[in-house]
Amino acid sequence: MPSELKTVGLFLVTAVAEIFGCYFPSLWLNQGKSIWWLVPGAISLAAFAWLLSLHPTASGRVYAAYGGVYIFVAVLWLWAVDGIQPTFWDLLGALVAIAGMAIIMLAPR
Repeated sequence: MPSELKTVGLFLVTAVAEIFGCYFPSLWLNQGKSIWWLVPGAISLAAFAWLLSLHPTASGRVYAAYGGVYIFVAVLWLWAVDGIQPTFWDLLGALVAIAGMAIIMLAPR
């Protein structure tokens, strides 16, 4: 089980890196912030790609399972950063995505 917790933790950090990598450029494009926001955005996206490479299993499986964690983190972002309380359906969808991740990553091989 510790290996599975490490994998989920790594997925969480990876999702945050990807979201920041997209959020920083959106500050420049959509909110008129400085173009310098592209620098931490690029660093975050590079970290995202590197973090995905740390998983020991087949890349296609990692990407599929990671998608579930990304959905969950994006719903948390909606609430924490955008200030929009997730609906029941947002939360249910995130839980379904997490269940999908668990099926993919924890299935016997």
